[in-house]
Amino acid sequence: MNLPLFPALMLQQDTSAPATGVNPLAAIFGTGFMLVTLAIVLLMVASMWKVFEKAGEPGWAAIIPLYNIVVLLKIAGKPAWWFLLYLVPLVNLVVAIIVTVSLAKNFGKSAGFAFGLLLLAPVFFPVLAWGDSRYQPTSMP
Repeated sequence: MNLPLFPALMLQQDTSAPATGVNPLAAIFGTGFMLVTLAIVLLMVASMWKVFEKAGEPGWAAIIPLYNIVVLLKIAGKPAWWFLLYLVPLVNLVVAIIVTVSLAKNFGKSAGFAFGLLLLAPVFFPVLAWGDSRYQPTSMP
């Protein structure tokens, strides 16, 4: 008696082990990545807080989303309505560069330092925050 092939396959049992658990290396690297990211975020918040205080603004403004952009514009000497330009794709990149250059100039730094602020913010913002630079606005909104 010949049985069709399909019912014979239905009677077979799966003997492979189920994929359970987590790869230990993935857990270690994932946790390490999260800790490094958290450390960088905390460093940036503390740096922005100190930069805001150096400019005579409240430090807590650095942790309020969207409001921190308005305060940063004020520190950079740009009008508050430029906040709307941050909402326009590609235009926001140009505005961020202009604001960063103005921020650096208002702290007595060069355009090269502003370039560093743009590309290596976790290195240059602490230098701006805890360095010897003083806030001297060159232009007001």
